Amino acid sequence: MNFQQLRSVRETVRRGFNLTEVAHALHTSQPGVSRQIRELEDELQIEIFERAGKRLTRLTEPGRMVLPIIERILLDARNLHNVAQDFAERQTGALTIAATHSQARYALPGAVNDFRAVYPGVTLNLHQGSPHQIAQLLIDGDADIGIATEALAGYEQLVALPCYRWTHVVIAPPGHELLDGQPLTLERLARFPIVTYEPGFTGRSHIDAAFERRDLKPHIVISAMDADVVKTYVALGVGVGIVAGFAFDEHRDHELRAIEAGHLFEINTTRLAIRRGAMLRDYTLAFIETFAPTLTRAVVNEALAPVRETPEEA
Repeated sequence: MNFQQLRSVRETVRRGFNLTEVAHALHTSQPGVSRQIRELEDELQIEIFERAGKRLTRLTEPGRMVLPIIERILLDARNLHNVAQDFAERQTGALTIAATHSQARYALPGAVNDFRAVYPGVTLNLHQGSPHQIAQLLIDGDADIGIATEALAGYEQLVALPCYRWTHVVIAPPGHELLDGQPLTLERLARFPIVTYEPGFTGRSHIDAAFERRDLKPHIVISAMDADVVKTYVALGVGVGIVAGFAFDEHRDHELRAIEAGHLFEINTTRLAIRRGAMLRDYTLAFIETFAPTLTRAVVNEALAPVRETPEEA
């Protein structure tokens, strides 16, 4: 048994049983992938995949049982590598962060700047995507940290820790009717075209839920992944906008005005996620604490620690 055999099995599942893609991902040949899988099956004396001719179609029942074990072995191998690197190269390496557009644009820059001042030898790789894409990057081992408001807490493979809470604001051009000083209500807001986030991004679920509770159907004319796009179209007069409060700055966004909307929509929590069982390098823990001071090394390590069975549970 070797790591290449285990990687061949894992990548085959990840790539939808397409051995051409697996071979490309592992920098080998398709026959080489097939051989690695068959040798592992022969050694274990089970069939991991069902086949239709030479094509792999799905996992067998024993295959479904061994896959989580393979994932754990490969994760532990990566953890072992991280521990060795941490002692050999404490100030150098790479840190990959996956975040939504709003987090990358508005929440991360300060932490990145402070981190770079202390760890100039660490290369930061920043991936932007949807919360579901971020979760998959973490699960696949392609990102060390994930940051988003929605969805991250819903994956059992991840540990999602709360970073900070925030509310939405409604934005409009100067002189708009909503800026007349009268109380902002959902009923008033629903009378205008609305520009806001796509479903699944930056608290959109709380926006939808608030209107649904009042049996209102807002006219959402544009949905976007990040606040800059929303603000652009609001400034053009397309509609009023609903964005995260941290994405609006009265000096930077001087062509717009904001109205606090925390009383209309539920408070949102931005979370930082890590793959369960991961061994984090020292500078990764340092970045987490820089971004969210409440997430100290002790807090993060405790959250990542395996749950121990009590004598009654064993």
